[in-house]
Amino acid sequence: MKGWTGRVNNRLDIFAATLEACFMVLAYLRTETDVLDCVTVRLLRDDERLRFNQHLEAQHYLESSILVGEWLRYVAELDGQWVALITFSAPALHLKARERWIGWSPRQRARRLGLIVNNSRFLVLPERQRYPNLASRVLARSLRRLSADWQDRWGHPVLVVESFVDESQYRGTCYRACGFEAVGATEGFSRASRDFYREHGEPKQLYLRELRSRARKRLRQACLPEELAVYEAELAGPCPFRAPALESLLDQFGALRDSRRGHGLRHRQRFVLACAAVSTLMGACGYRAFENTCKKFTQRQLRALGCQPDEDDGRYYPPSDSTFQRVLNKIDAGSVAGIIGSWLAQQEIGALAQLAVDGKVLRGSGRHDGKPLQLLSAVTHHLRLTLDQIPIEEKSNEIPALKPLLKKLDLPPGTLVTADAMHCQQESARFITQDLGGDYLFGLKGNQSGILDKAQRLLAQQGFPPSGPVGKGTRTAGPSAPGASSCQP
Repeated sequence: MKGWTGRVNNRLDIFAATLEACFMVLAYLRTETDVLDCVTVRLLRDDERLRFNQHLEAQHYLESSILVGEWLRYVAELDGQWVALITFSAPALHLKARERWIGWSPRQRARRLGLIVNNSRFLVLPERQRYPNLASRVLARSLRRLSADWQDRWGHPVLVVESFVDESQYRGTCYRACGFEAVGATEGFSRASRDFYREHGEPKQLYLRELRSRARKRLRQACLPEELAVYEAELAGPCPFRAPALESLLDQFGALRDSRRGHGLRHRQRFVLACAAVSTLMGACGYRAFENTCKKFTQRQLRALGCQPDEDDGRYYPPSDSTFQRVLNKIDAGSVAGIIGSWLAQQEIGALAQLAVDGKVLRGSGRHDGKPLQLLSAVTHHLRLTLDQIPIEEKSNEIPALKPLLKKLDLPPGTLVTADAMHCQQESARFITQDLGGDYLFGLKGNQSGILDKAQRLLAQQGFPPSGPVGKGTRTAGPSAPGASSCQP
């Protein structure tokens, strides 16, 4: 009997111990939940800067409190005590993984980089084992107020946050919990000066997160929404071409005859033309803008463009605005445009594989009748570079200008030409497919109800060949078949 009673008591003791452990776990979880609910995040006060920096320099693995460009410093508190420090500052100038994730052009990046911020420091002061979810809670509350605080402090909002995580020391769990996306590792280099980078052998994982819905799509749009366009920087650049590519452009401009005469010519004509061409591709417009843009070129880029070294200090200097004006006023614009177009096609591998055709009004222009000049341009999809453009005749529109524009480009077979609904015409489709041997993707709207109804009926089927059987009968591709079957809504 005693043995049986002892066994029962032992089992009760085990059950009591297990139950006590469960209650301890529940109490621990409730304690962390209560703690996280009480955590607040606020901006750092000026009189707290020294203490803030001391914590970062002593406890953060980078051992530095220096921030670059625009910045904000936050403190997370619990019952008046600091529990975490977090900073946001200017983003990296160029990141391959980020540019690929956003999908914007070099010019868009230069103008809209200010709408991105970098989470440059993040330090949790208590032991992580005590509050494992504290980091994600602090980060989430900081991100919730970041854009509004940035607007108040620096006069513009932010759309995307980036951060680097050294995965040899951290796993980035709090970033994933807050919706960040790991987009790729850096190559392990740091900027040593304007033109040089130093390898440090410590690649980091890049994490990115949108602060607004569809922020990536907005950043790569041709035009920002009106509420964001006012914050876009009015500047050109950066130069998207490497030195060998610039040297090949210089060689092609060397075929043009220099009409200038006399001694004391500091800059050769081909150098001035190359500078003007690259500046235009970077977004500059006007002689003064050409000069300002060329001042951003590195010494190696200026040398590749054909600049002559200065006799006094041996450095390379760009042309002045007056030099641009004198040279460009004496040159044939058509010849220059042809050279630039053929050179661009050589720089971008597969540049002519996908081509967008679109018409724009030239800002600040005017014909004799007072109406602005309209241009029809052919632009590459990948780098968004204009290969060629022609003026649209008076009392006309874009439709008849499509043929002469595409004929000038000497397109290879299989080129895909995209255009808006204005060009959804049978003759345009026939010219691209049968004369040029290419393909097309046209927009289609309700103003062409017949084609729209036919396209909707065909697209409702499981599948159909553009030039094969249609409906109950069989029809071969004729002049109307491409326009009817390949137009996508």
